[in-house]
Amino acid sequence: MNILDWAIISALTALILGMSYMVGRRQKDQSDYYLGGRRISYWLAGSSLAANQVSAISLVGAPAFIALKAGGGLRWLQYELAVPLAMLGIIALFLPAYSRLGGATIYEYLEERFGKTSRYTLSMIFLISRSLGAGVVLLATSYVAGAFLGLDIRPSIVLIAAVALAYTVFGGIRADIYTDLLQLVVLWLSSIACVFVLWTLLGKGVSIPADAAGRLEVFVFDSTGLGDGETFSFWPMLFGGLFLYISYYGCDQSQAQRLLASGGAAGARRALVFNAIVRFPIVLTYSAIGVLMISFLAARPEFAASLKGLPPDYLMPRFFTDYLPPGLLGLAVAGMLAASMSSLDSAINSLSAVTWEDFACRMFPGLDSMSDKKKLFASRMIALFWGVFSTVFALHIAGGSETVIELVNKIGSAFYGPVAGVFALGILAPRAREAHALAGFAAGFGLNLILWIFFEGTVSWMWWNLSGFVLAVAPGALAPTLASLRRPGKRPRVEKPDLAPPGTVPLLAYFWVIVVVCAAAERLLALLIVN
Repeated sequence: MNILDWAIISALTALILGMSYMVGRRQKDQSDYYLGGRRISYWLAGSSLAANQVSAISLVGAPAFIALKAGGGLRWLQYELAVPLAMLGIIALFLPAYSRLGGATIYEYLEERFGKTSRYTLSMIFLISRSLGAGVVLLATSYVAGAFLGLDIRPSIVLIAAVALAYTVFGGIRADIYTDLLQLVVLWLSSIACVFVLWTLLGKGVSIPADAAGRLEVFVFDSTGLGDGETFSFWPMLFGGLFLYISYYGCDQSQAQRLLASGGAAGARRALVFNAIVRFPIVLTYSAIGVLMISFLAARPEFAASLKGLPPDYLMPRFFTDYLPPGLLGLAVAGMLAASMSSLDSAINSLSAVTWEDFACRMFPGLDSMSDKKKLFASRMIALFWGVFSTVFALHIAGGSETVIELVNKIGSAFYGPVAGVFALGILAPRAREAHALAGFAAGFGLNLILWIFFEGTVSWMWWNLSGFVLAVAPGALAPTLASLRRPGKRPRVEKPDLAPPGTVPLLAYFWVIVVVCAAAERLLALLIVN
């Protein structure tokens, strides 16, 4: 990289830190720090939700999956069909219950509905999984960023973590959301720049060799992921993706905290719709890079030869360093760094919120009597602790086998369905009690563990999200027949799901827009295939 590239990266970093300082110095209490005073506009919250699903892995991994990875291709787009349906599920099931919460964490609902044990259990699971997951994202990003910055993996981890912590710890969720928007724009612009450069380099036109024709198939209906080991086919990606996204956006504090900050059910609903609409064009941009890369690899055999023996994820870093002109290289690297920090900031702030509200205030009741200034300082120190913890974990696993990263991500997937099932149980099963909720969670996770240990390679891990959800809901849904588990007492208040909430029509319409766009792309790209 030359001086122009470094200037772009430095300017973006300075802008992020400056924004955080301006936001942080106006904060007065924990409501500002954790929820932005519950005055975050829907489009900011929705943009932040979209940004948190985008990381350096997206810009690097998606084109590599489409162009190089075995079993890959445009079938990745099937995943996007689950997004609008998941947003609709969250709006119908969870928002009516969340709208009554007075605190900063969604696990408050579990205590109101079931009891303290369920709240503590799921809060602790979140603290462990999200802190380790943040370390994994940091490590994965640092492998890529370190190559561009000329740093070894460990200094790269420390540098990225230091910048993310500097603005997140001081600025709180409002600074996170503002910088998420900036980071999303930068990453998208860098992706569009990659499309432009590839199109220019191809010159004579885009063509796809016949042996790569299978990579242009979007819809894959000939496998189920049940016994055939095919993870990326239509049914597991639709149904598994549906429950994964319901849990991630609706039952994961790092994302649901943005919904709580949106000022009520109406703002949260609009944020979810906005997120669904913004995501797909970004994914199409990544996919366009992947399709152009198929043609580029065929047109530039010397470049393809340079990738022999390397993991597919080296495709984009090699392309950036070899072909992006000065300025655009800096923009691409800045976009990846920005996206990785976007994933970290939401995790760190939410970890602090859960630690304070779900544990610290209950273990030490006297904390409530502290001044707002001291509470704000304590929240920042807790955020700093979790940021350092995630960084230390990333440093610990750095240089190890890739199976460590895969292991942590699979553990997260094993929990997604059961966690969403516990929340849904409280809404869908009025007679369910805490014993049912905890038993259902244990059963759902246990089933996923069995699938992982004994059926890995035959049953797609995408199905874990559905299997865990169903088994977590089943014990409580069958409560009338489980008389021995019932306990006497007044039936708790249960929020009724809204089966036809506002936003249904645009989300269902957008689902069909995605279907039509994917089908049209599949047909049009088939015209590019040459022998």
